[in-house]
Amino acid sequence: MSARTTSPLLYFSAYAALYIIWGSTYLAIRFTVETIPPFLSGSLRFFLAGGILLVWCLYREQERPTLRGFLAALKVAGIMLLGGYGGVVWAQQTVPSSMAALIISIEPLWFVIFDWLFFKSRKPSTAETIGVALGFGGTVFLVLSQSGYSLSLKGEYTVGMLVVLVATFNWSMGALYSRKAPIAKSSLLAAGMQMAAGGCLLLLVSALTGEPSRLTMDTVSLKSMLALGYLVVFGSLIGFTAFIWLLKVDRASRVITHTFVNPVVAIFLGWFLGDETITLPMLGAAVVIIFSVVLITRYHPDESAASA
Repeated sequence: MSARTTSPLLYFSAYAALYIIWGSTYLAIRFTVETIPPFLSGSLRFFLAGGILLVWCLYREQERPTLRGFLAALKVAGIMLLGGYGGVVWAQQTVPSSMAALIISIEPLWFVIFDWLFFKSRKPSTAETIGVALGFGGTVFLVLSQSGYSLSLKGEYTVGMLVVLVATFNWSMGALYSRKAPIAKSSLLAAGMQMAAGGCLLLLVSALTGEPSRLTMDTVSLKSMLALGYLVVFGSLIGFTAFIWLLKVDRASRVITHTFVNPVVAIFLGWFLGDETITLPMLGAAVVIIFSVVLITRYHPDESAASA
């Protein structure tokens, strides 16, 4: 199946999920980690969503999970969900949701670089090279301006921003690898297996860091529970499944355009619902980063060559 042959309603609904829903998940993550430890909350999110999706696939589809598929899912989940999402959810204990979304908007830069260097895609064009340079510069300026132009690792805020930046590397590499990973032919089954594997890995890290011993139900707020439920249903069952499916039917450079809109949604919601501030350096860096991403994704290889 390709973007040309799929249902237009399904196709555009999947992009709407990435653009709008994923933009709102940054604030939901912040609300969740207020009273639920980060790795444990991530584990619960993906265990619940992955489990629901696996049960659905076992009931409705003929394809069944395989040991080879689960091993591949563990590899993808280790890079993308543990190294990517795990880093973001841990960092959002100190980093505002709008700031995290802005840093993550650099992901298309890594998609272009990694797709070329590690997955033997075409060499970046001149416009894409300029975009990479601008995007990297904008992100560096963003991190420096928000940390008082000091990268001292003593500040939790600075460390958190650097962790989010590293998480963008991992997420991009894992997402690119997932396109060809031998997990399952069904996109729904593949997404469920990846989320279940990610839940296992995040639970292991949570146990190793002693998070379960620090959690008591009387300290978990209703807001955190509702935010976790939102992440399970909308962020994972709808958003993550749409992301995995789109990576299989459309160009990665087009799928990653959700990072254009996510920071705008995150900044507005963070200001409107989370009492977060918007600064001029944030807005300036956002313009540079988004412009760089537009430069990268405005060029597309010939459709017939891509199909071939």
